[in-house]
This record gives sequence, structure tokens and C-alpha cells, in this order.
Amino acid sequence: MSSTFFIPAVNIMGLGCLDEAMTAIRNYGFRKALIVTDAGLAKAGVANMVAEQLALQDIDSVIFDGAKPNPSIANVELGLGLLKESRCDFVVSLGGGSPHDCAKGIALCATNGGQIRDYEGVDRSSKPQLPLIAINTTAGTASEMTRFCIITDETRHVKMAIVDRNVTPLMSVNDPALMVAMPKGLTAATGMDALTHAVEAYVSTAANPITDACALKAITLISENLRKVVRDGSDLTARENMAYAQFLAGMAFNNASLGFVHAMAHQLGGFYDLPHGVCNAVLLPHVQSFNALVCAARLTDVGQAMGVDTRGFSPEEGAQAAIAAIRRLAHDVEIPAGLRDLGVRLNDVPVLAANALKDACGLTNPRAADQRQIEEIFRSAF
Repeated sequence: MSSTFFIPAVNIMGLGCLDEAMTAIRNYGFRKALIVTDAGLAKAGVANMVAEQLALQDIDSVIFDGAKPNPSIANVELGLGLLKESRCDFVVSLGGGSPHDCAKGIALCATNGGQIRDYEGVDRSSKPQLPLIAINTTAGTASEMTRFCIITDETRHVKMAIVDRNVTPLMSVNDPALMVAMPKGLTAATGMDALTHAVEAYVSTAANPITDACALKAITLISENLRKVVRDGSDLTARENMAYAQFLAGMAFNNASLGFVHAMAHQLGGFYDLPHGVCNAVLLPHVQSFNALVCAARLTDVGQAMGVDTRGFSPEEGAQAAIAAIRRLAHDVEIPAGLRDLGVRLNDVPVLAANALKDACGLTNPRAADQRQIEEIFRSAF
């Protein structure tokens, strides 16, 4: 069976690497950037700092700070309008998953035309997007290096999964110095998002030896560092380890895809505007309990990567030990216990389940499910 491995052409990582990235950006010969970010990073002055760094490279820029959490079609349209009006020849995304996804939507529509909803699904575009440089400030989504773009359709109250090789950024930048200011809750949520990426990729039906290696190393790094960095956000060693972990997890799921955790979490985000990482963290042990019937040996490997001594365990016992380790980590970083704590309503479960079954991320889940089974997983997570 053949496979294709997707990753940005250039990936610059490590403490203080933003300066190196600016030199690399200058060498592309770009003239004007649309900086896509969120209101928080704009208010904190981070967007202006990046604009000033670009100016030192003789590159003009304009800032679009309209990337909302769970970015919408409307956000993409507003940014696209500013890009055209300002005649930008490339895009810089600055932030976590929301600015990166919003920027991908803008860059894809800039060259392919139409609206971002036209590209829902897998490889629906015909042309490469406008060049995108993704500067990351969180350690979780890996959107700075993936071919995934998640945009909320406000009219349908669903998150659209756009999986397209043409939304892969040209360059990703992961400087842990930009991650130090992440608050405790966001650090925990994005870290658990990265763990979900790695676990889902490892048990995916599309996994291969390359994605397996990336996923298992990511799981180990997250298990060893997430508690530390939630406890002390200024721990630069732990921050750097989490930056590498989320990138490795991104390499894994960017190529092995995901599963029902993401398919279900997307519906919670689209329906209730909930934080993606928290939804993933709550659902992860419940979906893996469902999956354990068909991938117990793989889940045992997950447990071992998390530091569980599974010697002498049967595959079934190893799988349960891994799920228990996932629950302990979520508890230790203060993830809410269940969907009820997030304001999810039981009577919405049938609609959430029906929409989850339409999500492309579920196609590679190791165990198939029907409407009733997805509803049962949702209810178990309350």
C-alpha cells in the first residue's frame, strides 16, 4: 500500500528561532503580508512585533485580527477582503489553530476563488493557495504544519473539515519564546489536543511506520512535559519539548488522519462554540474505550509511551491501562470531567451524532460505528 507524506517545505523550530525565520521569509522575495491573528495577540502587541520584524526585512504588512475562536466563514470573507484591498502577495498566520485555519481559508480562496465552503472535504481545490507562513504561539493544534483547515459554517452550526494538500503552509515557525505567555487553561487544552492527535493517528487505519514513530514519541513527550508546563508556564525546557511534541503529533495525523474523537469534537465546537482542545480531551478516553475492541494492542503501546508498565498485561488489560493514564493526565491538568460541565445538552446528542458521521475525520477510525453507537459514546462522556 502506497502513502504520501505531507509536511511544509521548511520548518524552523527552537528557542529564539523567530529571527532565523525572518531571514528566510525575506529570501522568498515577498513584498506585502496579510498578518492573520486574533484580538488577544493584537492587543498584547505580538502582531505589531511581527509586523516590525517584517519591516526590518523590507516587507510591508497589514494586520487582520478578526480570527475568532472556531473561525467562521464570515471571518475568512473579511480577511480575504482586506487581503485583496491591500494587494498582499502572501499571508502570515500568527497564533494557534484559529488564526492558522482562518489564514488557510483566506489563502486558499485568494487563488482558487469562490467561498471556503466550496472546499469542504478532501482535495477539492485545483490550485496552490497564496504562500502562507505560519508562526505558532501554542503547543497543540499543529495547524501551522498540516493540510487540515477547520472552519465553522454558521448557518449549519457545523465545523467544516477541509483536508487539502493545497492548504499546507509553505513554512512553519515554532519558537517556544512565543508560547511562554499562554495561560494555564490554554496550555492544558492545547496539550491534550496534541495527545489526541497522536493517539488517533496511532490507532488510525491509515497509520504507517513513519506516523507510528512520530505519534509514539509525541505521546511520550506530552506525558513527560504537559504537567510541568501547566504547573510552571515559564519552564522553557518543557515548553520546547511540548513544541516538538505537538509538531510530531501533527506529522502523525497530517498523514494518518484522525478518528471519531475529532469527528465528534468538531460538532461540539460548531454547535456550542466550545474550545476544541477541551472537547477532544473529554471525548478521548470514551472513544478509545469504544475502539479497544479492535485495537487493544495498539492502545497498549500508547500506555507504554505514557510510562505505564504493561509487562505481563493482556492486550485488553494494556488498553484499559492506557485509557486510565489518559484520564489521569486530563485530571492532573484540570480538564473538565464531562460534557455536562461544558453545557452540552443531552437532547442535542442525536443531531451531534448524525453530523459527526458526516465528518471526514471519522473515516480512518479503527472501528466503524453507526448513529446509535456514536450517540452512546456522546452520552458516556456526560
